[in-house]
Amino acid sequence: MDGSNRRIIANTSLFWPNGLTIDYAGHKMYWVDAKHHVIERADLDGQNRRAVISQGLPHPFAITVFEDSLYWTDWHTKSINSANKFTGKNQEIIRNKLHFPMDIHTLHPQRQPAAGRNRCGKNNGGCSHLCLPSFKNYTCSCPTGFKKIDDYTCSESLDKFLLFARRTDIRRISFDTDDRSDDVIPLADVRSAVALDWDSKEESIYWTDVTTDSINRARWDGSRQEIVVDSSLESPAGLAIDWVTHKLYWTDAGTDRIEVSNADGSMRTVLIWENLDRPRDIVVDPIGGFMYWTDWGANPKIERAGMDASNRIVIVASNLTWPNGLAIDYETERLYWADAGMKTIELANLDGTDRQILIGSQLPHPFGLTLHEDRIYWTDWQSKSIQSADKITGLGRTTLRDNLENLMDIHMFHRQRAAVPTACIENNGGCSHLCLLASLPKGHSCACPTGVNLLPNGQTCAPGMTRFLIFARRTDIRVVSLEIPYFADVVIPVNGSMKNTIAVGVDSVEGKVYWSDSTLRKISRANLDGSEQQDIVTTGLMTTDGLAVDAVGHKIYWTDTGTNRIEVANLDGSMRKVLIWQNLDSPRAIALYHEMGYMYWTDWGEHAKLERAGMDGSDRVVLISNNLGWPNGLVIDKAGAQLLWADAHTERIEAVDLNGANRHTLISPVQHPYGLTLLDSFIYWTDWQTRSIQRADKTTGSNMITIRGNLPGLMDIQAVDRNKPLGFNKCGVKNGGCSHLCLPRPSGITCACPTGIQLKSDGRSCADSPETYLLFSSRGSIHRISLDTNDYTDVDIRVPELNNVISLDYDSVEGKVYYTDVYLDVIRRANLNGTGMETVIGHGLKTTDGLAVDWVARNLYWTDTGRNTIEVARLDGTSRKVLINNSLDEPRAIAVFPKKGYLFWTDWGHIAKIERAHLDGSDRKILINTDLGWPNGLTLDYDARRIYWVDAHLDRIESADLNGKLRQVLVSHVSHPFALTQHDRWIYWTDWQTKSIQRVEKYNGRNKETILANVEGLMDIIVISPQRQTGSNGCGVNNGRCTHLCFARAMDYICACPDESDGRPCSTIPGFLPQAPESTIPGKRTTMLPKKPLPPTVPPKGTSDSAETNCSVHEANQGLCPSELSPVLTATEGFHVSYIIGGVLTMLASFILIAAVILYRHKKSKFMDPNVSNLTYSNPSYRTSTQEVKIETFQKPTIYNQLRYKKEASPDNSYTKEKIKIVEGICLLSGDSDYWDDLKQIKTSRGGILRDHVCMKTDTVSIQASTDSLDDTEMEQLLQEEQSECSSVNTTATPERSTSLPDTGWQQRSKLATESDV
Repeated sequence: MDGSNRRIIANTSLFWPNGLTIDYAGHKMYWVDAKHHVIERADLDGQNRRAVISQGLPHPFAITVFEDSLYWTDWHTKSINSANKFTGKNQEIIRNKLHFPMDIHTLHPQRQPAAGRNRCGKNNGGCSHLCLPSFKNYTCSCPTGFKKIDDYTCSESLDKFLLFARRTDIRRISFDTDDRSDDVIPLADVRSAVALDWDSKEESIYWTDVTTDSINRARWDGSRQEIVVDSSLESPAGLAIDWVTHKLYWTDAGTDRIEVSNADGSMRTVLIWENLDRPRDIVVDPIGGFMYWTDWGANPKIERAGMDASNRIVIVASNLTWPNGLAIDYETERLYWADAGMKTIELANLDGTDRQILIGSQLPHPFGLTLHEDRIYWTDWQSKSIQSADKITGLGRTTLRDNLENLMDIHMFHRQRAAVPTACIENNGGCSHLCLLASLPKGHSCACPTGVNLLPNGQTCAPGMTRFLIFARRTDIRVVSLEIPYFADVVIPVNGSMKNTIAVGVDSVEGKVYWSDSTLRKISRANLDGSEQQDIVTTGLMTTDGLAVDAVGHKIYWTDTGTNRIEVANLDGSMRKVLIWQNLDSPRAIALYHEMGYMYWTDWGEHAKLERAGMDGSDRVVLISNNLGWPNGLVIDKAGAQLLWADAHTERIEAVDLNGANRHTLISPVQHPYGLTLLDSFIYWTDWQTRSIQRADKTTGSNMITIRGNLPGLMDIQAVDRNKPLGFNKCGVKNGGCSHLCLPRPSGITCACPTGIQLKSDGRSCADSPETYLLFSSRGSIHRISLDTNDYTDVDIRVPELNNVISLDYDSVEGKVYYTDVYLDVIRRANLNGTGMETVIGHGLKTTDGLAVDWVARNLYWTDTGRNTIEVARLDGTSRKVLINNSLDEPRAIAVFPKKGYLFWTDWGHIAKIERAHLDGSDRKILINTDLGWPNGLTLDYDARRIYWVDAHLDRIESADLNGKLRQVLVSHVSHPFALTQHDRWIYWTDWQTKSIQRVEKYNGRNKETILANVEGLMDIIVISPQRQTGSNGCGVNNGRCTHLCFARAMDYICACPDESDGRPCSTIPGFLPQAPESTIPGKRTTMLPKKPLPPTVPPKGTSDSAETNCSVHEANQGLCPSELSPVLTATEGFHVSYIIGGVLTMLASFILIAAVILYRHKKSKFMDPNVSNLTYSNPSYRTSTQEVKIETFQKPTIYNQLRYKKEASPDNSYTKEKIKIVEGICLLSGDSDYWDDLKQIKTSRGGILRDHVCMKTDTVSIQASTDSLDDTEMEQLLQEEQSECSSVNTTATPERSTSLPDTGWQQRSKLATESDV
C-alpha cells in the first residue's frame, strides 16, 4: 500500500474494466467490464479467474460485495442490481429509474474488518505525515511535492514550486522533489482565475477572478483565503506584487485602468486611466522603480512607467498582435513577453532596445510567462501544456505537463527574492497614505486614495473628498470624486449590511451619509469614510423612496410609498413626526429649499403630480399635474430658481420655475432616469436602462457624457460640495427656540411636536407624551396611536424582548403597561415609554388570553385558557390566587369595574357565554349565553355602564348593560374582530382579516372608518386616557387595611390570602394583623405558617367559593367574623385535625364528581344523534385547539375554519402569520377573500339560525338616558317588571348551543412544536 512491488495480475480479455471490489472474507476480488458485459472474479493474486455473470449486463459500472451478494450499478438500465456472488444467480433489480448511477459501496462494519495487524502501530509509525503499510512493514511518505528530510520526517513547507491557474482551480508543481507532480491548492469559489503573483515573505499567493471580478489571496497551502478587492472591477487580467513596499498593482481591461493598493486592498488609487486600450499583463521592478504592461487593443504595445505612474513611455510598438505574458529577468535586466498572435516569445532590454525572438516556432497560443534561474516557463492554450526552455538560447524545450485545459497565468514561487533598500521602508517615506516607488533620481512619491487630493507639501492627503457624487447601488453606496481628472467610483466601507438601498442624503456639515433600505425597512447613517454606522429609524417604514437632509436645521425628511406619508425627524431619528399623510399616492423623490422654507416632492401614483409645501407641511399646493408618468428624480436649482425632475415614463428631464410656471423639456429622450442631482452648471442622473451615471449642462441639456458605466442596480444620487455655503434658516440657531422640532416655512418657523403630541399654548414646547391614545399589540411590538391629533399615526413603543404579545392593559397610577407574552408564557410590565421592563408573573402560566388591571385595589387579573382559570395577584406579581377554576371552557377577554366591584369575562368554549362576578370571584352569574359564536374582545363603558364585545364567528360587535340586558347589535358585518376598546363616543377594534384598526360610534354603529391599515399580527387594543381609570372603592385607601389582597364588591369589600404563603402573616379581617406564635425554642419567636397549599398550577377545588373564610368589612363591623384573637391556640390545637377532616372530605367529593362525569358521558353516548358529524376547527386565537365540536349535518363549504395563530416559533425565531385549517385534513391558505365567503357559510351550523334582525325599538337615546339615571339594581328590577316588547334575540329560532355542542370537557393540551404536530 506504499506503491512498492507493483505487478500486473490480469491483462487478458479486458477492455473497459470499471468497478472493482474485494471480498475480504473470501479473499477474492470482483470487477465489471462494460465492453465485455461481464462480472468476473479472481484470487487476490489474479489466479483462479472466472466469470460470475456474463449475461444481462448492458453497461455495468461499479460493484460492491456484502455477505453472499454482489451489488452493481448499470448505466444502460439505470438501475442497481444484485446477484449471488458464487453462482451469479438470483439476479434482481434493487432500484431502477436512476439517472446514470455511478459508484456504489456497502456501509457495514463487515466491509472494514478490524482483524489484522496495524503495521503502522501507535504514533503513526513515528512518521511526521503519512504512514503507508507495505507487505511486511511500512513506509513513511510525504505529501505531494514535500521533500523528505530523513526516513521519518518531511519538510513543513515548500521552498520552490511552479504556480499556475486553470480557471476553476490553482495548482502547483513542486521543484523540491523530482516527480514534478501537480497538486491542486485547496481554495474555495474559484470561478475564472486568470492572473497570479506571490509574496514569499507573507507566504501568500494572489489571483484575479474575471467571473467574480475580484482580487483574492491566500497562503500557499490554501489557508487564510480572503477577498482583497471586489468593487469597481470589470476584467482584472494582470497582477503584480511589489514585494518591497507590499503594494498590489493590477490592470483592468474593462475599465482600461491601472490601479494600485496596499497588499490588503486598502488605500486603493488609480495610477493610469488615459490612453489605455485593453491592458493585459503587468510586472513590476522594485529594483529600478519601474512597472511594465502589455496592451493588446487597437494599437498593441508594451509600455513602461515609474511605479508611481511617472515618466510613462512606449518601449515596444511594432510587430505585436496579442502581447500576453510578461516576465522580468532581474539578473540580466531583460524583459520577456509572449505574443499569441505572432506565436513568439521575445525579449529586449528594459528600455525596449536589443529586441530578439527567443522562440519562434511551435508556439500555437502562448499566454502566461515566468522565469527562474536559467529557465523560462510558459503556458499554451492550444497545446494545453506547460513547457520550458533555456532563457538565453530557447533550446532544451521540455514539456512539464500536458492535457491541461484552460491554462492561464504561471509564476515560480521561491524564497530568494532580492531585498531592496528604498525610501518607503522608513516611516513610509514620510507619506500619510501611499508611498510608491519611482525611478531614480526621484526614488519614490506619495499618493492618496482615489478621489482624495494630495496637499501642497507632497506628503499629506486631504481629510476626504470635498466635491463628489454619492449614489446608491442597492447593496452598497459609492462616491465619485469631482476634484480629479478621471471618474472612478469608490465604495464606502460601511460595516452594516445593505439589502436594497434606495435613497441617499448627505449632511455636509457633519460629514455623514444617510440612506434608506426598503428590504430592511430602516434608515441608517454613517460617516463618509464608512465608520460609526448606526440605524436611526427602524420602525414604521415600508418603502422609503425619497430622502433629504436639512443640514442647517439638523432634520431628515423622507417619503414612504408604502405608508403614503412624508415624515421628518431629527438627524438621530428622534422626535419623529408625520407631516403629510392625506392625498398621497406613492410619493417618491423629495427636495428641500431650507432657505425659503419649502419642500418639493414627486408623486407617481394613479394621478402623478409634483407638489410643494412648507417644510412644516403647511401651504400645500400642486405645481404640476399633467403630462407626467413616473416622475422620479427631483432637484432644486437655487441659482437658476428652477425645479428639475426626471420622468422615466415620458423619458424626459424637464424644468419649471419654483412656482410651477415656464415648464420646458431639458433633455429627451433619456432611457430610464431614476435619481437626479445638480452641482454648479451640470446635472447628473442615474439610468436603469444604460446602467450608467450621465452628465449634461443644466441650462441647455447639451454636452452629455457618461461619468460611469456598467453599474447595475443604480438608485438615488446626490452631488455634494462641502465647501459651498449652506445658507441660513432660523432653525439653525438654538433650534429656533423650540423645545422639540423646529421646522422652517416660507413666513418663518413652526415649532412642532413628535407624532401624536400636541403643542402647548406657548407655541414652543411640547408635552412628554399624548394625553389620550390607543395602545395596541402586534405580535413582536407594541404601538400607540394618539387621539389628541388627527393624523392617527402609529408610534412604536420600544419595549425590549417582545415575542408574541397578546393582551394589554395599563395602570394610570404608576404609568405602566401590562402585557402577556404567550411564547414565553409570562406577564410583564414596562413604563409607558417602553423603559423599565420587568416580569410580573413568570411561572405557572399556559395561555394568558386576557388581562385586566384593577387600578384602585392594585390587583392584576388574567384568564388562562390553557389551564381554564381566572387568577389574580398584586400588580407586582405577589399574593397570587386562583379566583375561578370551575365551569370555565376557553376563557378569553376579561375586564374590571372597580367602582362597582364587578369582574366580567368572555368564554368561547363549547357553550359560549359572557359572565360576571364580584372582584373576589363570588356572586358569579351568566349574563349572556345565547346567540354567541366566538366572543373575543370585551370592554366596558364606565360612563354609560355598558359592556361591549366582538364576536369573531358571527362577525359583529354587540353591547348590553352590566346585567346582560338591553342587548344591542352595534355593527353586524365585520371581518374578523379580535379585541376592542371604548373612548368618548367611539368603539375601536382590531381586525385580523383586514389587518386594520377601525372605529364606529358607540351609540348607533355609524360613521365607520379605518384608523390604521396594513398592520400584521394585530392583537389587543386599549385606550389610555385620564378619563378612563377613575372612581374608587373601599380598597383604594391603604389597601382596605388588608394584609394581602383586597377585593371590592357591590356593597363592600373583603380581604383574602394568596394560595401560597409568602411568609408574612395573612388575615382576612380588615385591620387585623395576626400575632406570630411563640417559638418552642426559648428566647425566640417565629411565625407558624400553615401547611403549604397546592401550587397555582393545580388550584384547590372550590377556590371560586372562597376556600378560606374571607371576612368582609361589613361583617367585621357587625362582629360576625370568627375570632382570631388566639392564633397560638388555633395553630397548635386545631391545625392537624381540621386538615385531616378537610382532606377526607375533599377526596370523597372528588370520587363522587368523577363517578358523575363517567355516568353522564356514558348516558350521552347512548343517545347521541347518529346524524351528527364531528368536525374539528381552530379556535379564534393564536394557538392550536383540539376540541371536537358537534354541528348539524349540512353541505360542507370549501372551508370550515377561522383565523388562528401559532404559538410556536419557526426556525428563524419568527412567527407564522394567520393560517387557515380545513376540517378533515389540514391545508394552509392565503388570506384570499373568496375563502372568507366560504367561511361565512358555516354560521348557520354554529348555534342554530342566526339573528336575522335586531329589534331596535329601544333607541339609543333612551338606553343612554336609562343607564345614566338608574343603577344596576333598579335597572334589573325595571326589566323584570315590564316585559320588553321585542327581544333582541329570537330565542325560539336559536337553540342553545348545548343542544348541538356536547361538552367534551377540558383536556390539557401541550404546546405543538412542529407543523406536523399541528
